[in-house]
Amino acid sequence: MPQDAQAVIRVRGLVTRFGAQTVHDGLDLVVREHEIFGIVGGSGTGKSVLLRTILGLRQPDGGTVEIFGRDMQSLSRSGRETLVRSYGVTFQNGALISSLTVAQNIQLPLRENFALSEHTLDLLTGLNLALVGLPPDAAAKFPAQLSGGMVKRAALARALSLEPRLLFLDEPTSGLDPISAAAFDQLLLYLHTQLQLTVVMVTHDLDTLFRTCNRVGVLVDGRMVSDTLEGILSNPHPWIHEYFHGARARGAELETHG
Repeated sequence: MPQDAQAVIRVRGLVTRFGAQTVHDGLDLVVREHEIFGIVGGSGTGKSVLLRTILGLRQPDGGTVEIFGRDMQSLSRSGRETLVRSYGVTFQNGALISSLTVAQNIQLPLRENFALSEHTLDLLTGLNLALVGLPPDAAAKFPAQLSGGMVKRAALARALSLEPRLLFLDEPTSGLDPISAAAFDQLLLYLHTQLQLTVVMVTHDLDTLFRTCNRVGVLVDGRMVSDTLEGILSNPHPWIHEYFHGARARGAELETHG
């Protein structure tokens, strides 16, 4: 069986341009079933743009993107809607709707996709809150009443409400203190195991990378270098070496493995 036979995401020859600037130039990426795949790169390398392109929120200027073997560019509207229900997404700042309660935010995807009674919606909300470690009384609160860590968890509860097989996380621990970030990482590992999730995560947090990821993709020179953490750590590319062997990287590795 080929190494990527059970690829959940396959990107081939991706090209992304903004005017005269080419951000991705023939980028290839494979994410395998049930792994946690971290994406890192310097400023301007197009990490979030890559995520938006995979999600179908931006049309590539070249190349193809497949999720669960389906080409995102050739899907019909109904086919895209069906595919969207198979994955969950959290964005960098949580992206909760500030005028809605936590419960109402979590229930949004459910209301859009299913005809459920209010009682069932409330039950599912409670289950999702418990799943991400939030207390029942968080349901009635508004996002502004939550701590940063609680906002991240509420956004995760919303992303999991449709029971997705695939989870996309954009900078999930940004803005969190080290203790809250470590707690979020442990929650992610727990959910990954319990729900058999495939996770794609854009992050600059080296602690999170060392704690959670099976493989890492590094955006350099318009393309992606993908490998296990061990493989990435031995890669001689100057930017990769500096990023993963600087003082902060050594601290993260020691904290995780030492």
